[in-house]
Amino acid sequence: MKKGSLWRLWANLATTGNGLCGVGSIAYTLLGNKLFGLFLILAGMAFDGLDGFFSRRSAVPGGAWGRVADSVADGVTFCLAPAAAVAFDNYPTGLWNPWQGLALGVAVALAAVGLFRLTVYTTRGWKRGHFLGASTPQNALVLLVLVPLFQYPAFVSPSPMALLLGVLLFIPVMVLPVPYPKVRRGSPLRGVIATLSGLVALGIILCNFRPAPGSGAYLAAYAATVTALLLLVGLYVGGPLAVGQARHPSPPGGNPHA
Repeated sequence: MKKGSLWRLWANLATTGNGLCGVGSIAYTLLGNKLFGLFLILAGMAFDGLDGFFSRRSAVPGGAWGRVADSVADGVTFCLAPAAAVAFDNYPTGLWNPWQGLALGVAVALAAVGLFRLTVYTTRGWKRGHFLGASTPQNALVLLVLVPLFQYPAFVSPSPMALLLGVLLFIPVMVLPVPYPKVRRGSPLRGVIATLSGLVALGIILCNFRPAPGSGAYLAAYAATVTALLLLVGLYVGGPLAVGQARHPSPPGGNPHA
């Protein structure tokens, strides 16, 4: 097998891994372990990044099949899996019971808007040198930050309204005609994205170990999650400012990351 074809094979395997992480996330949420489901969404983001890494090294140009496959995987991991996490509450506090109708409505909106964005991006939006609206992985990060803050372990306080309104607030940004940069090599936002992803991962991983309130692990997860929230808000506000005047189309082998 030629080296270029091998890179393309690895890219396709990474896309498959992304989709499987999304399926696993939905399964764990339905089985009652939402925190591990959120961790699998993070794992899907890692596979999504590997997809782009391998694609850029392939001499075989990407085609329509690759774009569709990538968007299908993104749809499962960054739209349907977060929607499942919003719709189903696994924690036996009873606090969320009166909010189940609203939670289901927010979940449907999250999935529908995200899938619509991916459809538009796959058919014509990929040609732009920038995103129009926030990407679906970026939107998924919102939930990964809000769940530890307002649901479990509820660093701020258990608040269904704060979580649901927070998720609802960011949903329209996926389809607003606001430019967001594609983070490529040399981009000044690359370090910000890496730091943000690392902080979210640290917070989610530590929360999966159910740290006792006041313990070192609990405080570390709290600090990581709050810092990630601040960086995420900064990304939403400052991202459009980082889009330059040039509007170049995406490289043919590039990963959409939509």
